Amino acid sequence: MNTSSPGTPLTGGVSGRLPDFPWDKLTAFAEKARSHPGGIVDLSVGTPVDPTPEVAQAALRAAADSPGYPLTVGLVETRQAVVDWFARVHGVTGLDVDQVLPVIGSKELIGSMPLHLGIGPGDLVVYPELAYPTYEVSAALVGARTMATDSLTALGPETPRLLWINSPSNPTGRVLPKEHLKKVVDWCRERGVLLVSDECYIECCWDAEAVSVLHPDICGGSHEGILAVHSLSKRSNLAGYRCAFVAGDRQVIAELLAVRKNLGLQMPGPQQKVLAAVLADDAHSLEQHARYAARRATLRAALEGAGFTVDHSEASLYLWATRGPEGPDCWATVAELADLGILVAPGEFYGVAGSHHVRVAFTATDERVAAAAARLAAR
Repeated sequence: MNTSSPGTPLTGGVSGRLPDFPWDKLTAFAEKARSHPGGIVDLSVGTPVDPTPEVAQAALRAAADSPGYPLTVGLVETRQAVVDWFARVHGVTGLDVDQVLPVIGSKELIGSMPLHLGIGPGDLVVYPELAYPTYEVSAALVGARTMATDSLTALGPETPRLLWINSPSNPTGRVLPKEHLKKVVDWCRERGVLLVSDECYIECCWDAEAVSVLHPDICGGSHEGILAVHSLSKRSNLAGYRCAFVAGDRQVIAELLAVRKNLGLQMPGPQQKVLAAVLADDAHSLEQHARYAARRATLRAALEGAGFTVDHSEASLYLWATRGPEGPDCWATVAELADLGILVAPGEFYGVAGSHHVRVAFTATDERVAAAAARLAAR
């Protein structure tokens, strides 16, 4: 029974189960960075800053007349574009359109997946030791138990309902080798565990090659028990369009579709047309990759010149930087860099193992990246 007075927010609701929103803790540091005479260089969130490619804008304009409701399942041409892209770019075979579901941004999917699959109290959800916070949030939303670990042996006799992997990793940029991915797939199948691979940075590789969990070398040609999550926010500068998709196990996709239809979770029709257009075009993605490669090289040299060590970071859009376990903790580093007008994310946001690291995004403009490099060199 709701005993709250009219106009009074509910207390003890769902939000009480969730951790504090991490980026709220950066407010004071952001204000400090903005006070720098040269302005803030915001490297804390990996949000794209370059123009949305013309191929996407043209597709959106062409689809602007869209008076009817879109279907949750998505257009056949949109799902076929996903199938074709997986095969052409990532060597994934045997995928069909009924194994693909367009979603309204990958964060929405990750945050709601346990709820939509009936995971709840008593169930165990496992995610990496250093991880995107939404994995934990999605489990907390349904009251599930959680474990942050990179070791399957750490689970002992426990059998999780859902196991997340993330390669390339946010925040570390680490790429899991093929042998490890195959081992995880085999382990999950032996135990009936759903494996979901967050592959949103798969096309942001620099010093390693990332492989999809749906690749036949990893999954043995069967997609049973596995899903792969992808986003076009970074590949195609489409963060504002909320274009993403999930693919894999036919039965799990069907279950997600059945639930999401009832909830009215529909990618807008024009965005479905955009998704198909950008997946069919590799040229703009290669151009953006080159931009990020140059920014990454500039920032990495500047950080190392300023006494930082960059760990992992062979992929993704971040540099995982530290001054060692005996050096300052992540918050001290955030404060020091804010004094230079540079805002970064503390490693603690991603797990206790990140307490001496900061995550430095290289998604700022060339001018802002150059400004950060100059400030680091002059410190």
